[in-house]
Amino acid sequence: MAQINGFRDLIVYQKAYKLAMEIFEMTKTFPKEERYSLTDQIRRSSRSVTSNLAEAWAKKIYIKHFVSKLSDSLGEEVIKQ
Repeated sequence: MAQINGFRDLIVYQKAYKLAMEIFEMTKTFPKEERYSLTDQIRRSSRSVTSNLAEAWAKKIYIKHFVSKLSDSLGEEVIKQ
């Protein structure tokens, strides 16, 4: 088992980051009229998953805050689906 030194070592973070990059590329093909509404919302949502995971990692010594941030990440993921 690999040692985890930071949030970037977490598999869930790596997958969320990869998915965010795929979403960013996919949204480039959206119609121009959606560029600033739907596209922006989807991109921000996908990026917030990794942001919440990173913040949760930073607050991991505070169990309730850690769980809260993980819940936020899960909430962002569910919204995208």
